[in-house]
Amino acid sequence: MAAMTTPSQPQALAERQLCGLVHGLAHQIADHLRERAVVLGLTAAQATALREMSGLMTMGELAERMSCEPSNATFVVDKLQKQGLIERRAHPTDRRTRHLVLTADGDALRERLLLLLSQDSPLGGLSTEQQRVLQGLLEQAIIRT
Repeated sequence: MAAMTTPSQPQALAERQLCGLVHGLAHQIADHLRERAVVLGLTAAQATALREMSGLMTMGELAERMSCEPSNATFVVDKLQKQGLIERRAHPTDRRTRHLVLTADGDALRERLLLLLSQDSPLGGLSTEQQRVLQGLLEQAIIRT
């Protein structure tokens, strides 16, 4: 059994500070999404679903993109379907699965949402290159866990 190494005090402090920054950024992004969702008459969960609907996908795929349980995604999709924004379509090869697809109204609302989200974004102060570097670092950190 390999011996576990404990981080030094400065390393532990730096990691704690970094975690605080990531947590703070996540809250800013969530607040930004919530504020923009209200403008469009959506809940934050509905806005998240619309933001993540970039093409045909299954409920499981959408739930994964939304970082929630499939049952929660189903509840959100039910509401969006009642509003005429999403349709469920038969999967071409799997009768147990349905594809989700945006309607024309859903697609138009998604475009409005994406435009609103790009305005005064918490990440807007970063250049495209800085955003790319940050994305790479975050992906690297997530993959390690």
